[in-house]
Amino acid sequence: MTLSATLRRLRAGLELPTILVAALIYGGWIALTWWHAAIPAWLLFALGGWLVAWHGSLQHETIHGHPTPWAALNRWIGFAPLSLWLPYDLYRRTHLAHHATPEVTHPAQDPESRYLTRAGGWAGLAAAAQATLLGRLILGPVITIAAFLLAEARRAAVTPRLVAAEWGPHLAASGVLIAWLEWTGLGLGAYLLAFVYPGTALSLLRSFAEHRADPLAQRRAAIVEHAGPFGLLFLHNNLHVAHHAQPGLAWYRLPDFHRRHRAQWLEANGHLLYRGYGDVFRRFALRPHDAIVHPDCRQTPP
Repeated sequence: MTLSATLRRLRAGLELPTILVAALIYGGWIALTWWHAAIPAWLLFALGGWLVAWHGSLQHETIHGHPTPWAALNRWIGFAPLSLWLPYDLYRRTHLAHHATPEVTHPAQDPESRYLTRAGGWAGLAAAAQATLLGRLILGPVITIAAFLLAEARRAAVTPRLVAAEWGPHLAASGVLIAWLEWTGLGLGAYLLAFVYPGTALSLLRSFAEHRADPLAQRRAAIVEHAGPFGLLFLHNNLHVAHHAQPGLAWYRLPDFHRRHRAQWLEANGHLLYRGYGDVFRRFALRPHDAIVHPDCRQTPP
């Protein structure tokens, strides 16, 4: 491909809104970690959590082919391990598998399912602790990260080469990030508390009610409208039916796409609709979103 053809392709495929978001995230992260000592603890907690969760939304965009026409460049844009615990290549593989499966929400088929095949044991206790929204936000980050790392340790014993391929680059990049944290004086412990914990909690807020098990496939994705600033934080992934209908559509095009198809999607998904995250909080702050065992795995009484 000639240079002029490459430039034409770049101009046609470059998504400036997403590039701006990436610049704000990385620039804000560098500034926040560098000047952390001058920032009140509560503000550092709020901004640090926002940036880590926002970066997770950016990674999601790059996984779906944004903001450039080149997959390798998109990977570099999203690769930085700001959350520390989730390798980008593993996230990419499992998230694309989530979109590919016809059995979304089934724990045996969907790698992003929050349901279990059976109750009981440590997994059942962990799921029960996160069944309400307050449980998910307060306890969810620790439980989610610990369970994920334990599962990865078990997977390493079965498929060591795949685990090494996904974790090797991540660990190397995490070492650079931790060295930066130590150099700025913020330190790893403070970063985990002020950035990773609230950032993971915000990401768990998004995923809390976005799927619900149902015999009908079209009723398994929810819509959260009027999300306010959370719409920008989640890059409109709160309009989850629209995202599943067109996974490759850029985030800033999702609201218009949702408006044009809203009526048919509400009819198809059984009006699984929430009027913002305040609505989600009112409904599920102290009440489980659903049973922790998937319906297909529950024992039917005689």
